[in-house]
Amino acid sequence: MKKSIGRTMTITASLALVACNSSEDASSDATAETVEAPAQEALEDVTEQPVEDTAAAANPAEEVEGPPAVTEEVASEAAEEGASVAADAQSALDALEAAEAAEAAEAASGLDDVLDQVEDAADEAGI
Repeated sequence: MKKSIGRTMTITASLALVACNSSEDASSDATAETVEAPAQEALEDVTEQPVEDTAAAANPAEEVEGPPAVTEEVASEAAEEGASVAADAQSALDALEAAEAAEAAEAASGLDDVLDQVEDAADEAGI
């Protein structure tokens, strides 16, 4: 299995290199004319005059109200809901840890069986 994966990766890498088809440097296509022309356009003088934004001047910055006041009742409800969510999360975490522990115990049991078989085989072989 490992050899077939290695062969597959080698063949894939070889085909990828062949697909490139050329070792020519891409920077040879970039001449001064194609690279510098757009840069020069950005540096040309601006002939237009700035224009006032009448919409911005008509609506000066309005005061923004802060968040609405939170009543003690709303805060208590939010706290209870947060505690409920935290308890659910803890229950889920405990269940996950228990499942992982059971899986680890099962794997360890399987390893014990394999170890017993190896020891039996070694005893039979006189090792």
